[in-house]
Amino acid sequence: MQGNSRTASMLDFQGRMDSHIENALEEKMKNLNLKAATESKMTDLELNGFLRLYGRYLRERHNNKKEIDWNLIASPNSSMLRPYNELPEPNEQENHFLLSKLVVCKLNGGLGTSMGCKGPKSVIEVRGDTTFLDLTVQQVETLNKTYPGADVPLLLMNSFNTDEDTAKIVTKYSAASVNVFTFNQSRYPRILKETLEPLPMTHSKPDEEDWYPPGHGDVYEALTNSGLVDTLLAQGKEYIFVSNVDNLGAVVDTRILKMLVDSQSEYCMELTDKTRADIKGGTLISYEGKSQLLEVAQVPKGYMEEFKSVKKFKVFNTNNIWISLRAIKRVMQKGLELDIIENGKEVRGQKVIQLETAIGAAIGYFERACGVNVPRSRFLPVKTTSDLFLIQSNLYKLKSGCLVMNPARMFSSTPVVKLGPEFKKVQGYDARFASIPDIIELDHLTVTGDVYFGKGVVLKGTVIIVANPGSVVMIPEGSILENKVITGNLHIMEH
Repeated sequence: MQGNSRTASMLDFQGRMDSHIENALEEKMKNLNLKAATESKMTDLELNGFLRLYGRYLRERHNNKKEIDWNLIASPNSSMLRPYNELPEPNEQENHFLLSKLVVCKLNGGLGTSMGCKGPKSVIEVRGDTTFLDLTVQQVETLNKTYPGADVPLLLMNSFNTDEDTAKIVTKYSAASVNVFTFNQSRYPRILKETLEPLPMTHSKPDEEDWYPPGHGDVYEALTNSGLVDTLLAQGKEYIFVSNVDNLGAVVDTRILKMLVDSQSEYCMELTDKTRADIKGGTLISYEGKSQLLEVAQVPKGYMEEFKSVKKFKVFNTNNIWISLRAIKRVMQKGLELDIIENGKEVRGQKVIQLETAIGAAIGYFERACGVNVPRSRFLPVKTTSDLFLIQSNLYKLKSGCLVMNPARMFSSTPVVKLGPEFKKVQGYDARFASIPDIIELDHLTVTGDVYFGKGVVLKGTVIIVANPGSVVMIPEGSILENKVITGNLHIMEH
């Protein structure tokens, strides 16, 4: 009893301390914002949004937040998770009606720095000189030309990192048959881990590194704050399809939209079958009778292996989300509190915290929310040059901005490709391929070390190429490698 009393007393003390920190911070942040230069100011909406998130973080960090009860987790039933191949195909008249109600939104806040590129990731060239953004515009333009009067608009949610560059880039689409609108994700201050003090308050010189975009869960608040929800509803739009700009499989699919309309579902999450590479991905569960997203960070200690199991949790979230605009308006008016993700970083040698949220965490706020188990072809993210290699290869053909699997490929699955650190940056990657090899019959490719490929190389089965330190491996032009292991200076043996 004495131990419990001590614990309760400590929690009470910590709670009072946090309340003091929260009240003092609010006053300091408002004063700081008043004195800040125009380009460094937070809008009132941003400041209030950050203070709400920060206050919740303080209150929840001492176990005031209810943990998930593993015993209450159940597999989603057939109405919560629907097989894609059982969704009815709409006819042409239905397609026209459905598209006239649709808005496409791409999450465009990320930079290409992890792949060694400057500016927004969406302007990386992925097929020839065609960028992610070019392909997206082509897709939406094709819909608008095929169904005149549908007028599907394209929304880009930028961050303060990508907004200026994106504004310049979208001018080239002025003649396209698609209206492109941009709006900005919130801009929140990073927090010092040790003192919980916002970084801009710790020095007097404005610095871009003090700030961050708070995750894609901010789309609800940013979209509402922009005024676009009301504008789009006034134009007769009813549904928004949100996805990452670097997921080349996330194209408009009216079968899913028809299901939403027919079932009066306010929210639909696309999920696809897990592989070994996806074991940490969030999954859809039934929790106390409602659809909910279970993320790896929510899994109690002792249940991690069960969470990673493909037997119990067979699907994971692709981050392709379909939502009712009217429902977004209602939910935001009532108040949306998404689970907080604490993301640790280092800035100028100091450990900092970013408070972020995820778009999928909102599923429980919407009526008749459900998931659809979609084919893997709807999840083609480009996070690394290994992903880029697949997208640029003859594994896919391009049709109206959409990637379609080459019919010459006998298997629906894509090869496993692991390119070493020498290929990590796009510049180094480009220098090592005279042309992208033919991989129609490839199952697995691992390349590491100082390796170069000539033109017209064909890779089949399992190919492993390892250049030892100080050695160079050059795959000659026109080589056909099938089930080979290559080491050192082009020493070839049967695999």
